[in-house]
Amino acid sequence: MNFRFNDSHDWFFRERFGMFVHWGIYAVKGWHEQLQWRRNVPKEEYVKLKDQFNPSRFNPDAWLDLCEAAGMTYLCFTAKHHDGFCMWDTKQTDYNIMNTPYRRDVLAMLAEACHRRGIRLGLYYSCPDWHHPNALNFGGSHQLPQPNPGDQPDLLKYIDFVQRQVVELCTNYGTISEFFWDIPQGMNFPQLNETIRRLQPECLINDRGYGPGDYSTPEREIPAGTAFEKPTEACDSVGRCSWGYRVNEDYYTPLTIMRNMDKILSRGGNFLLNVGPKPDGTIPAEAETILRRVGEWFKSVREAFEDTEPFAFDEPVWNATFTRKKNGTLYVHFPDGLLASGFELPLDVDEIPRKVTLLNHGQCLDAMVDEMPSHALQDRLDFHIFGLDANRLVDTVPIVKVEW
Repeated sequence: MNFRFNDSHDWFFRERFGMFVHWGIYAVKGWHEQLQWRRNVPKEEYVKLKDQFNPSRFNPDAWLDLCEAAGMTYLCFTAKHHDGFCMWDTKQTDYNIMNTPYRRDVLAMLAEACHRRGIRLGLYYSCPDWHHPNALNFGGSHQLPQPNPGDQPDLLKYIDFVQRQVVELCTNYGTISEFFWDIPQGMNFPQLNETIRRLQPECLINDRGYGPGDYSTPEREIPAGTAFEKPTEACDSVGRCSWGYRVNEDYYTPLTIMRNMDKILSRGGNFLLNVGPKPDGTIPAEAETILRRVGEWFKSVREAFEDTEPFAFDEPVWNATFTRKKNGTLYVHFPDGLLASGFELPLDVDEIPRKVTLLNHGQCLDAMVDEMPSHALQDRLDFHIFGLDANRLVDTVPIVKVEW
């Protein structure tokens, strides 16, 4: 793995953990961000949600406090989801945040806070649109089964609308570090990405839009392999059922998220973890608890992901994966947990490490060159690292640092 962007884009390989935020008028019902489509809600009924959307407790600094507590250094916000409702003061449609009881540009508020606090801002934009009269809704991927009454589907007119909104987003909200298209339509309109690159030269673009992007975006999955072959940002949510706010959400355990994060980060990818704020603008307490616990773990072990490369021995090591720094420092990851209180490394060297540390707690571990019974007939020596309190580490992802 030796991919690289130009210098203005290299933040992507340093700032590995970000917050995804799915927020819109769908939060009013607290069921799912795709409420309109999945429950077949008529457009004339769905649009009434904007008249109930009044996030009087929205405080972008509270979001960013949580972002920092989790060790996150960038945030990606849903400017427009599939329902077509725009969370900024767009001049291209009146279906936007300014025509709710709140009547304030939440994206402007969030952008100001991000830039003031040095947290990078990314924007999500849905390719499908269930509201715009010119959008295509003929039952394709995440499209309504048929156009709304009175719609006049016209692809070129819709792309022109998208282009004008992209200009707004890339002009009025300061530096945008990433642009996250969603639901690729299998169409190539290169002028859209060209506009983003012209107006935001430091912005990275994902691979779900109207043309080739800079990085891939696996969603709720752990791709096979030990190292990604191209820049990658995996995304998942704190809840199993929904990305937007859900009243009866099935929240993942922090351990589940830590394990998935480790498997992505140790392979050279980034991890974007989503929360769905409530209609009043606050983040659910359950989501906050998860992020803070994940943050405790990530901050204690983050050096295992910073300026490291994925590494693999010629033979598999018991339940472990690896990252390594250029100076040779090795990090041994156990994303599925420890199986015992010790393990060995198949290293052909004649001296013990200078220091072996459990990153999670800073504990120094015992290590020695040893003839392990399982390898005795092979006439070989291993590094035997032992003395781990495996029972104490069942609720975390242990990472061991080995220095020579």
